[in-house]
Amino acid sequence: MREADALLSRIADALERIAQGAATHDDWLSHPAYVWDRQGARAVQRIEAPHPDLLRGIDAQKAVVIENVNRHAAGHAAHDMLLWGSRGMGKSALLRSAIVAAQAADAGRVALVQVAPDALDSLAALFTSLRGINRQYLVYIDDLGFEDGDSSGPRALRSWLEGGVEARPGNVRIAVTSNRRAIVARHLAEQDDPINPRDAVDDRLALADRFGLSIGFHNCSQDDYLAIITGYAKSYGLVWDQGEALEWSKRRGARSGRVAWQFITELAGRAGVAL
Repeated sequence: MREADALLSRIADALERIAQGAATHDDWLSHPAYVWDRQGARAVQRIEAPHPDLLRGIDAQKAVVIENVNRHAAGHAAHDMLLWGSRGMGKSALLRSAIVAAQAADAGRVALVQVAPDALDSLAALFTSLRGINRQYLVYIDDLGFEDGDSSGPRALRSWLEGGVEARPGNVRIAVTSNRRAIVARHLAEQDDPINPRDAVDDRLALADRFGLSIGFHNCSQDDYLAIITGYAKSYGLVWDQGEALEWSKRRGARSGRVAWQFITELAGRAGVAL
């Protein structure tokens, strides 16, 4: 009996937090971006994002994402998106940049809603808040991953993407970034299960299959790395040395857009330039 009472108390507390934090109809029309957490919605006054022209080495991915975001912003048919692959290659930056570019044409037509990692179980409440509002929304889940043994999380997300009674409303599309294409971890042991050996694998892959666009990001070449630095340095009027840039990447054991930006930050700091 005590366990049942405790469970009911936790449910009541969660519902109260959502009710207190939920944005009003006018709030959902007033800002370019929001963060949705266990307290509800929090408005963001400005989206920090690089200009699309500064995102180098991912031209094909950039074209697909920007086109899909523009379609959604215009109220046309658009896909949910899974951006997966190498760390630091601009998955999150590209999503933010695409939204800012779409808002440049019409600031009120689309907004970004980032969902906090601990608020996935409240997505149904978020969709209820957004349903019926005359605005388009891109619900963004960054660096998504599920723990081993978590079957309810992936299944709930599949239902929200497609097929469930609480699926996302028509004015909402979902964008997820992940380091793994399948989002959930996979193990060789799954192949060795003598009982329905494909079931576990297919169940995990079914989540990634629900996204209309699955866009891979891969480690950049040396030329791409240097091209990224060239673009940033030109934009901020910074002088740089190729040998030092390559040494910077070697010390970090990677070449990526993130490492290139960190090098630019170092150059700007030395030059007394604000970024």
